[in-house]
Amino acid sequence: MINAEQMSAVLAALPDPAFLLSRSGKYVAIFGGKDERYYHDGSNLIGKSINDLIVPEKASWFIDTIARALDSQALLIEEYELSNQDVKGLPKQDTTEKMWFEARITPLDFKVNGEDMVLWVASNISQRRRLETQLREQSDTDLLTGLFNRRRLERELSYHFNAFKRHDYCVSILMFDLDHLKALNDSAGHHAGDKAICKVASTCQKTLRQTDILCRFGGDEFVVILPHIQKDKAIQTAQRLRQNVKLAFKGCQDFGLNTITISVGVTEILASDSSYTQALKRADAAMYKAKNQGRDRVCVQ
Repeated sequence: MINAEQMSAVLAALPDPAFLLSRSGKYVAIFGGKDERYYHDGSNLIGKSINDLIVPEKASWFIDTIARALDSQALLIEEYELSNQDVKGLPKQDTTEKMWFEARITPLDFKVNGEDMVLWVASNISQRRRLETQLREQSDTDLLTGLFNRRRLERELSYHFNAFKRHDYCVSILMFDLDHLKALNDSAGHHAGDKAICKVASTCQKTLRQTDILCRFGGDEFVVILPHIQKDKAIQTAQRLRQNVKLAFKGCQDFGLNTITISVGVTEILASDSSYTQALKRADAAMYKAKNQGRDRVCVQ
């Protein structure tokens, strides 16, 4: 058997902080979590309330989570983030790295000062979350252009198609590719072709709204999702893209005498569509219509 002094030493040595919290959010005791690389010293929290320390919206989440654990009488596991923006009295910074935690909240079978209690163990998982974010971004990103790739495009199309069906908001789709890219590859090499693809991607990023979704579909083909844009407005966007790409390459010496333009197909998701693939096929057909009519133009399907 260990004595009380030894038990105190064990609790103090816990790698993650363990908070004894009341139903109302009062810090009754804190054990462990002394590693300053991962945690701030929480000893000054004892006797204070979450509502006194954390901004209301975040504090409400903590209080509600404590109540859920007590009412269910079951272990809860939750992930949450905290930054200086969430703590009262700290200066608000424009950019700050958020800290992520995994909480294990266990209801206790005793009261303190008449209040039910939980044990809240918080593990700092910020490094894991950063790695997960990095891997997710890499899996969604086209290596050549830095745009979203086809995998991410399919997720975005699925989301906006379902939102269209539920909320009936308009969604337009553009599909375009580079004209005469084969001639550039043959005369100047594939490195020049890749450079042209990147230049088109950069020009389109500068032209589109922040809410528009630009993806490299594959090769020299691109797809743009235009949320809340009807077909007539999408045609105007497509024309701006076409004109801006043409201007970006005009007089550019990097590609010799090769002329790079784009052919754009435009469509809008329709109520009769059973999936987003039908709209994508229409955009593809419209793009090939533009190419067959002489390239460097916009066609609608």
